[in-house]
Amino acid sequence: MEVIQKTRLPKGLPKETLSLCPECKKVIPATIYEENGKVMYRKTCLEHGEFIDVYFGDVRSYLRLERWAVDGIGVEDPVAEVVDGFPPTCDDCPVHYSHTSLANLDLTNRCNLKCPICFANANSAGYVYEPDLETVRQMLVDLREEKPVPTPAVQFAGGEPTVYPHFLEAIRMAKELGFAQIQVATNGIRMARDPDLAQAMIDAGMHTVYLQFDGFKEETYIKARNRPMFLKDKFLAIERCRNTRPKPLSTVLVPVIVRGINDDEVGKIVNFALENLDVIRAVNFQPVSFSGRINQNERIRGRYTSGDLINDLAEQTDFIEGPEDFFPIPAGAILSELISQIAKEPKVAFTTHPHCGAAAYLFKEKDGRVISIARFLDADGLLDDALELVQSGELEKMGKFRAALRAYRIVKKHIEKEKAPKGVDVLSILKGVFMKGTKDSVGQFHWRTLFIGSMHFQDLYNYDVERTKRCVIHYTTPDHRIIPFCSYNTGPEYRKEVESKFGIPMEEWQKKNPGRHIMGFDLYPDAEVVPKDYKYPEKIEKMYEIWSVPYGS
Repeated sequence: MEVIQKTRLPKGLPKETLSLCPECKKVIPATIYEENGKVMYRKTCLEHGEFIDVYFGDVRSYLRLERWAVDGIGVEDPVAEVVDGFPPTCDDCPVHYSHTSLANLDLTNRCNLKCPICFANANSAGYVYEPDLETVRQMLVDLREEKPVPTPAVQFAGGEPTVYPHFLEAIRMAKELGFAQIQVATNGIRMARDPDLAQAMIDAGMHTVYLQFDGFKEETYIKARNRPMFLKDKFLAIERCRNTRPKPLSTVLVPVIVRGINDDEVGKIVNFALENLDVIRAVNFQPVSFSGRINQNERIRGRYTSGDLINDLAEQTDFIEGPEDFFPIPAGAILSELISQIAKEPKVAFTTHPHCGAAAYLFKEKDGRVISIARFLDADGLLDDALELVQSGELEKMGKFRAALRAYRIVKKHIEKEKAPKGVDVLSILKGVFMKGTKDSVGQFHWRTLFIGSMHFQDLYNYDVERTKRCVIHYTTPDHRIIPFCSYNTGPEYRKEVESKFGIPMEEWQKKNPGRHIMGFDLYPDAEVVPKDYKYPEKIEKMYEIWSVPYGS
């Protein structure tokens, strides 16, 4: 069964789409157009006037990424109906083209930080959202019962999920229910303070830690996270992951990039990841989304997009050259469909909008030289041939072995073996991916590379309905709904609706939980403020000395 189809998305510029008014949140028309090398966004609300923003910071990258746009087929038996062309609620609906590739499950809205750029915080909401363990199980079951493809990956989020009182039990549940990838999005504080937590997480079934990591400058953490001396805790959390057994707990750095604050460090962050490739598997950049009202001129000056990130990485590194090193997330959906047709069963497909995210792969040789996969793989040619092959229906008429061999020959055709990184048998790795198609064979590829991603979540100023229709990162809720990420956090305020419906007032929570701290400090009392006499391991102090940038530098 095919899970991708030809895209309905118009290509080229200018183009028309639909958006939301930042004031009243009504659906309004919008135009995407080119101006001075950037892709701009203009929309007008009859009541609140015109809004202009930067949609994508580089027109070359924008046009390149949409080249391989594909759509998915959505989910079977969607919950919401369509009225006048739109669903009354933004749940899984007939106009949504993608199934869930990664689900976010919020365990709590409590957090041990008060970040001004955060989506969720009990301290500002006035109530505590913290579903019980049986509710969490049902939310996980809902995801695994999704068709045509059961949700393969879940990320526990929040708030700060590690302060959830049944955190490890939730991980074990996800493992029992068969999730192939179990993740946690964390600020790392509890991992740094509790020397046994990382090992307990991997023992329970955790696969990947998504670690909030905004750079190396003290002032970045003070401005974005309201916390000084935070970098040492980041290093210590990474070290805890490095020391787990039987292998390091895979770690992804997640930097939120704000223009004028840490955009000058994107190259340094990648270099740090490459220096710690034994434990850090990826860097997933997130250009900041604006929350609340912001002056238009200030917003345009401060807007940072995936296109800007690509250009900055090209300037700040000697191994990324430009847009040709990056591919849209749907490029992976094309290869996923190829593997699906070989295996004769539907596989997960990241059929997201081509401008939601971009990705690159880097190989590091033993002598330290770093090579982008684009330097030895004609990915453009491979993707064109792969798309033609999956759309031809040829593989469906073959047995598994013949189909795998046919696909492998296409891959081999586009690899320049003499330019491939030394000490890495790329052909053997890719042969395993297509001939076996197992998680282990795909993992073998990932453990030899550093994945660089950019995922620019929408805000009310750059909200594009076409992007939302193709979202593959969904929230699961206690009332059995599946809601696209940007709708949940930005659009019609579904987060507020869900958390207030299933949460309880903060005062009531504190009465029901005597001795527990709203920010979770009862779990690790030293986490709120690092004690003056706290002694970090010598290795952490050395890392801090090498990498940190003191305040005001």
